[in-house]
Amino acid sequence: MTPRFAPFKIVTDLTNALLAVEKALAAASIETSLADLVKIRASQINGCAFCVHMHVTAAKAHGETDMRLFLLDTWRESPLFTDRERAALAWTESLTKIAKTGASDADYALVKSQFTEVEIATLSVMIGQINTWNRLQVAARAVHPVQPAAAAA
Repeated sequence: MTPRFAPFKIVTDLTNALLAVEKALAAASIETSLADLVKIRASQINGCAFCVHMHVTAAKAHGETDMRLFLLDTWRESPLFTDRERAALAWTESLTKIAKTGASDADYALVKSQFTEVEIATLSVMIGQINTWNRLQVAARAVHPVQPAAAAA
């Protein structure tokens, strides 16, 4: 895959604004482990290998297990995810696929059962933000780092 353009080099004011949102989200009330899962799941749905790579790497550095990462795409069928994580993942899928879901009342009721209003708003911004990054990186055809086979083990 050949990258199309380098947004961090050509629209620095815009990418810096996105990074400022990231900084604010990192300081917000959503736990890091949950934020990692949300970012990975949205990136999986959007087919953004660059972002999946980035956020899986971060999740592992934050202590996430390989098995939960392997099963994230099938979280509904796995007992490894908490009720809070399930609510966040359902909301992530609902907002990421918003043209299809319309952010359903059922998905909102589920997220409301596990999160405060401030957390729901924060989670919604986080989901919007990762969807923006996904679209930017897919449009740019960003290529994730590739490690030699021996180093990847």
